[in-house]
This record gives sequence, structure tokens and C-alpha cells, in this order.
Amino acid sequence: MNTKVTVSSAYKDSDHLIILADNDKISGFSTFLDKEDINFLKNIAQKEVPYAVFPKGKRLIIVHFLKENGTESISREDTRLAGNEMLSVLSHYKIEKVALINRRKINRTLDYLEGMVLGNYQFLKYFNDKSDKKNSLVAIKVDPEAASRSEVNTARAVFEATCKARDLVNEPQSYLNAPQFSKEIQALGKACGFSVKVFDEKKIKALKMGGIMAVNMGSELPPRFNILEWKPKNARNKQPIILVGKGIVYDTGGLSLKPTADSMDFMKCDMGGAATVIGAFMALSKAKLPLHVIGLIPSTDNRPGKNAYAPGDVITMYDGSTVEVLNTDAEGRLVMADALHYAKQFKPELVLDFATLTGSASRAIGKEGICFMSTADQKVRDQIEKSGHAVYERPVYLPLWREYGDQIKSNIADIKNLGGPTAGMITAGKFLEHFTDYPWVHFDVAGSAYLKQADGYRTKEGTGVGVRLMFDFFKNYTS
Repeated sequence: MNTKVTVSSAYKDSDHLIILADNDKISGFSTFLDKEDINFLKNIAQKEVPYAVFPKGKRLIIVHFLKENGTESISREDTRLAGNEMLSVLSHYKIEKVALINRRKINRTLDYLEGMVLGNYQFLKYFNDKSDKKNSLVAIKVDPEAASRSEVNTARAVFEATCKARDLVNEPQSYLNAPQFSKEIQALGKACGFSVKVFDEKKIKALKMGGIMAVNMGSELPPRFNILEWKPKNARNKQPIILVGKGIVYDTGGLSLKPTADSMDFMKCDMGGAATVIGAFMALSKAKLPLHVIGLIPSTDNRPGKNAYAPGDVITMYDGSTVEVLNTDAEGRLVMADALHYAKQFKPELVLDFATLTGSASRAIGKEGICFMSTADQKVRDQIEKSGHAVYERPVYLPLWREYGDQIKSNIADIKNLGGPTAGMITAGKFLEHFTDYPWVHFDVAGSAYLKQADGYRTKEGTGVGVRLMFDFFKNYTS
């Protein structure tokens, strides 16, 4: 995370301030502004000017007017976007540190902070001129009347986790191959307090995880199967919740080779689902949420080399099912299926999976939301939708009607890994459903995990989508 966040009311005369305000009520400013400034502020507030900048010796005092616009979800998102927009003002004045103060009736300081911190994210690891490219803002101080220390600490845990998920997606596969990915997960587990177990190639073959082994056949590097666990003593769920994340560190499409331009060239992001799971574990453990959660991340790259599996092959999965492979670029569902079957041994209360699974999900709703499917009860679905709108990672529910299952019936095997020409995100979901026997939710994040252009505080490339959604879901979760 590029921005240090603390809580303090000890302002120096040189501290730059951002004061959040309502247009229709200018009060509580006499500590910071003189009478003439306040009169000027009241005048421009009526004209709906978005913000005012007051130079005061060594400091700038910025008053940012915010409005409530319709629903709670939209108002919160507009506040995040306002926080992100303020970054350009701070950059213009080369401001490194700023204090955040609330003077609004409806306090949305944490949302504003979120927009600032996530919008200020940068991935500069591979630049030689990092200092020249670095944003000016390095620290934000939050007034304790605007947000408590506990609230800020929890928010910071989520911000850090989201930014780390972005880092992982942004890393090229020249560094983040499957074995290195496991090392990264182990290091994060040690730093954050969750446990990590890693199955190597020998163990994966011994377990006969046929989906993972098939996808890995064209690779020069061995696969990994990562098991994460957060189990606090005060966990309030009797049976674990399981998160499954697709960890394809790079996807060429295999023998069903992708075109390079606008397709293969950004396939380092195909482990975006795994990044979501890792980020969720970071936030869970740092915030010490009282839930027992297990994470499963099957990881490999998908290449056309060596003895690569081919269209027309039939493979035997970990659960014993046979699968006719019609397209080796539909590989994510194969590795995910082995992980979903592995989850059964824990007798889970709920399983949620995240995957950059299909182009059809992206084409259906673009970057604006997440396609999700579910066999869990209505209570779980309602909470997912509520949490999604709260953090503005909006889930769009799609049905798992039995007719979609007909599209993955094979003439020579139990099922095939490709459906028909329509509703590809649902037929992929039906494929995964075949390997479940527990309450389950599937998130296809193909459209929102990686952006070619920034979208507000969702910066270009990795977005860390799903981390904030999962944390809000877990924070409000009851069995």
C-alpha cells in the first residue's frame, strides 16, 4: 500500500487539511478559517462549486463539498470517487501529507479515505525511475471525531489486502510462476497470521488431481496446490467456510492458443481469483474476524509445450469424473473442479469461489459488476448482494437452470469442458457445480479483475476485486 494511514487530532500549523462539508450547512470552520473565508465559503457553496482551496501560510486548507445522491450505495460510491478525484489536486500542489476532517451531517469519511488510498495505489516495482513516477501523497491522518482508531485500523487492513491483491495480479509470470506464487502466499501467511500448506507436484499426482495435472502437462514448471487457513479460537461458525481461487499464473490457451493482441498479452491476470482469496485472508486475519475460513488455490500456468493436453482428450478428475476436453483454453474450470472436490472433506458450511473464468461474463456485464451463481440459500445470496452494493462491487445473479447442464453433456465422457455458443459463463458454472455437494457460490470476475484503463479509484491493471466484497460479507456473516 502506497499510503500510510493513521488517526490523530494533533494538527500542526503546517499540516494540510481536507475538510468534508455539506453545501447547505457551513458550520464548525472557525477553528481553521477566518470570517472572510467562511463568508466566501458560504457564497461558493450556494453555487455548487465542488471544492475550495485556502492557502494559509505553510498549509493548504481544502474544503470538499459532498452530496447525498439517491441510494446509500450510490452516495457511498460517489464519496469514494470524490476522494480519488482529490488526489489530482494534492498532486498539483505536491502535497505529501494531509489530515482528513469531517464537518458533514452524514459522515462518510471512511469511504472518502478508501477512494484516496485505493486511487493512490501504484505498482512501480519494475521502473528504474520510481521516484519520478511516484505520486506525491504518502500519508493521511484521520481526525478521531471523523472515524475511530478501531474503524480506521479495520479499514486499513482491507485497503492493504486490496492493494496486495493488485500487486499479485500485476506481477508478470516471469516472476510469479506457480512455485513462486506459493512462496508469496507462505510469506503473507507468516506476516498476517494465517497458516499455509503447499502440495507439490508429487502430492498432486498422488492425489490424482487430474484437472490440475492435465493443465500443467504443457508447462516447464510444476503445479502447486495451496491450502490457507484462518482459525481463531473464538470462531463463531462450527463448520468452515471455504474460499477457492483460480490460480492460473499465465494462460496462453494451451494448444487452443489465444491471439496475442488484446488477449494473451495480459493473461498474467488469470490468477485474479486466487489474488482475491489471498487478499480476503489478509483482511480477515489482520482484522481478526471470528470466523474459521479455509482457502484452496490450485496453481499452474497453461502452455502448449511438451506433452500438452489436447482438444479431444478425455481426462479423469480428482473426483473420478471423466471430462472430454473440447478446448484447452477452458482450463480454469478444470483446476477449480479439483479444488471444489477437495473441499468436500471439510464438510463446509459454505464454499465461495472466485475465478477469471469466462470472456462471456465480461461481455455480459463488462467491468461494472460480477456474475455470480449459487446453490446456497436465499439468506446467503441476499447478503452477497447487500455487501456487493455496499462496496460497489455489484454482483449480478445468474440462474443455474438444468437446461444449461444439458450443454455440457458429452458423447464419450461424463461431461465436457465447453458448452454451447451462448451463456458461456453459466455453462462454466454448471461444470463447476458438478463437483459440489454443499452450499456454494461462484463468482466470475473476468470483467472486473483487470482493467486496461483506470476507472476512478480502481486503478489500471489489477483491481483487487472481491477482497472488499468478501470482507463485508464476512463482517456481517451469521451461520
